[in-house]
Amino acid sequence: MSALHLIRHGDVAELRLDNPAKLNAFTAEMLGAVEPHCAEIERDPGIRAVVISAEDSKAFCAGADIVAWGELEPWEFARHWVREGHRIFDRLARLGKPTVAALAGHAFGGGLEFAATADIRIMAPHATLALPEAAVGIVPGWSGTQRLIRLLGEPVVKEMALFGRRISAERAHACGFVAEISDDPRTRAMELAQGLAGRSSCSVEVAKYMVHAAAGEDRNAMIEALGAGMIGQTADRTEGVTAFREKRKPNFPGK
Repeated sequence: MSALHLIRHGDVAELRLDNPAKLNAFTAEMLGAVEPHCAEIERDPGIRAVVISAEDSKAFCAGADIVAWGELEPWEFARHWVREGHRIFDRLARLGKPTVAALAGHAFGGGLEFAATADIRIMAPHATLALPEAAVGIVPGWSGTQRLIRLLGEPVVKEMALFGRRISAERAHACGFVAEISDDPRTRAMELAQGLAGRSSCSVEVAKYMVHAAAGEDRNAMIEALGAGMIGQTADRTEGVTAFREKRKPNFPGK
């Protein structure tokens, strides 16, 4: 059965696509599992980093399973499959923990959009990237024309979305979308994730928020999260909460 597994390796969590019979294409069940896994990762302070991987080395992910959305009514397709999928992928992209995607095979359509949610990507030499939606009469729906513009650039995304061109690992690396090319992307991704053990988890999380704010990835929420973190350390916050509980007027010390 198809699934999206959450596997624990010490202080590294692995999100692993498991639908090899369909080249790891996303089913509705797999898509629905993303958010609960994200919530579990965020709540667990013992998880320092996340590796995103897939079972089959032939394809990281071929996109969304056509059987899952092909029979949906237009409104249901737009409202549930596309809008909910977009929101779910945003949730993964905005994890406080750093994420590394291991592309051991091709990443097409929704699979490429899934990989784009990671902070960095490691790609096998033979793997390629593509946005083939126009070949089946649809358009990218899980951030392919949005987040990918920031990561790959408008001309490259147009080549894929309009003209159906595949992008090689070498070109993806030259564009900066891929951090490294490796014959064993998953092992390399795990090494990078485990290497975070010696770094401050608080510093890494705040740095990720700052970069996301600068890049426009949920900027408003990132700015407010940083502000909340600052005010949460003050004596004013402590006094405000204490006064509320004691049902008295607060006496803010101002520092």
